[in-house]
Amino acid sequence: MERLAIFSRETEENVYKLCQDVVARHYNEIHKCYAVFVSNPKRTVPLWRQRAGKDDDKLVIWDYHVIFLYQAEPDKCLVYDLDSELPFPTYVHKYITETFRTDNILKPDYFRYFRVIPATEFLNEFASDRRHMKRNDGTWIKPPPNYPAIRSTTSTHNLEDYIQMDVTKGPGEVFSLTQFVQRFYKPAT
Repeated sequence: MERLAIFSRETEENVYKLCQDVVARHYNEIHKCYAVFVSNPKRTVPLWRQRAGKDDDKLVIWDYHVIFLYQAEPDKCLVYDLDSELPFPTYVHKYITETFRTDNILKPDYFRYFRVIPATEFLNEFASDRRHMKRNDGTWIKPPPNYPAIRSTTSTHNLEDYIQMDVTKGPGEVFSLTQFVQRFYKPAT
């Protein structure tokens, strides 16, 4: 698998803005929303059906990726992924099937893990000073968003806490692909 060098995606900031939008426009629904960081210890996570993908399958190997989940009911969960070529939003089963496929076809270094954080916790605790969007000389890889960097009351930068997938550290809960499917996909019976 080829690793694509794609920078300044700001997926974490897009998800943060989606969480803010839910608070502003649908406050009673925020407890049904989650920020989900997808990564692994090697920072090599294959995702299919991504706009940045070059082949027919639109495969991209990200260092990490962030999506927004809205679980309206126990058996109804939607995924919002601004980098996907799938519909926006997409039902979780279709998204998982087409974006993550299965770990059975991958080497363990490519297995995806999911850090799931309730949206209110994400809004209160997440912070990024955008250092990952700069070159070594301090210049921007791409121009940053036109709004201020995200800060919490306790941090100016804790992005690494969200990307690392150690189950004993960091916010929220970490799931394997199988556990993630079991948690968010409830087929109608």
